[in-house]
Amino acid sequence: MTDLQNLYQEVILDHSKRPRNCKEMCDANYKAEGFNPLCGDRFIIFLHVDDGIVKDVSFTGAGCAISTASASLMTESLKGKTLAEVEEIFHNFHHLVAGDEESVSEFPSLGKLKALAGVRAFPMRVKCATLAWHTMQAAINNEEMVTTE
Repeated sequence: MTDLQNLYQEVILDHSKRPRNCKEMCDANYKAEGFNPLCGDRFIIFLHVDDGIVKDVSFTGAGCAISTASASLMTESLKGKTLAEVEEIFHNFHHLVAGDEESVSEFPSLGKLKALAGVRAFPMRVKCATLAWHTMQAAINNEEMVTTE
């Protein structure tokens, strides 16, 4: 395992054991629940968006290490972003974990999210890595619930 792979593995383990922004948000103006019926992962994503900018984002729920780390990393990456930037990050992240053979270096704007690039080699785990993201997108689109099936 390379040093870069070790670093990425450390990031995933750290965020799964100590998830950031794992709390209910009382003043959320966007909220949705996401469920992966295949593995049982379930999250609620909360966003507070003001003037088209994500002022705060958090989540509650439970899931595997990949889905929890992904939710945690997502919340850190979206704060302060415009909704257009959020859409671009979602698109790039989805392409990173579910796309073809692109190098991780092709996504410099994803920062720590690149730690989840290894999920691409395990198609069953892509749904774990993207559950929080699809749930976030459902919340912004005023959908109450989304599943990965």
